[in-house]
Amino acid sequence: MILIPETMTVYEFWLLAGTSFFTSALTAAVGIGGGVTLLAVVAQILPAAATVPVHGIVQLGSNVGRAGLMRFHIDKKLLVYFMGGSAVGALVGGQIVLSLPTDLLQLTLGVFVLYATWGPKPHPRGASFKRVAFGGALSTLLTMFVGATGPFVAALLKPMRLSKHGQVANMSACMVVQHALKGLVFGLLGFSFTPYVPLMIAMIMLGFVGTLVGRGLLETLSEVHFQTGLNWVLTLLALRLLWSAGTEMF
Repeated sequence: MILIPETMTVYEFWLLAGTSFFTSALTAAVGIGGGVTLLAVVAQILPAAATVPVHGIVQLGSNVGRAGLMRFHIDKKLLVYFMGGSAVGALVGGQIVLSLPTDLLQLTLGVFVLYATWGPKPHPRGASFKRVAFGGALSTLLTMFVGATGPFVAALLKPMRLSKHGQVANMSACMVVQHALKGLVFGLLGFSFTPYVPLMIAMIMLGFVGTLVGRGLLETLSEVHFQTGLNWVLTLLALRLLWSAGTEMF
């Protein structure tokens, strides 16, 4: 097929598109997990230099759809603070995108997610918008290297005491900001997205269908079951990050 990148087969093209459907459904249902899962599959098929940029654009499209469907649950003040911090993180990350060790970043991210999920929770007053801004800067810097920082952002939002709909909606809105900035930075650094446009369109379209399915599952979950599921998905993703960091180090 002329629309498929030269390095891919037809099977690999539709495997990635189908994976986008299932991972979008997962994220819409429990708020997290789809981005990291999709990245793991994309990394097995696309060239290393294309993995993070292409994954970022696909996640941008997926999160735009999810945030649009759940826009009434978005906290605009929270989003503004996250956006400000993310702009700083993107500027810094664009300058040092190739200079920091991935294993150290994965280790830091994994430890943070585990602590934020199971450690002592701050008083609601401690869950400030300033922390959201700082987290936006740090996570946007990190996403230039590790690709998917959804677990970090999800853990960052947990102390804000959001409802299940608020958690998913604000998580999606924050990731729209982050992936848009990341795509801009990679474009400015000279990465050519053109060969992957058909693939990205297919993944985004099927991802939106997955979001619709996942949103239906979200409606059936109680707040308690949602928070429990979110905790365990975050834990599994954090352990995966620590495992990846350990294998890189040793």
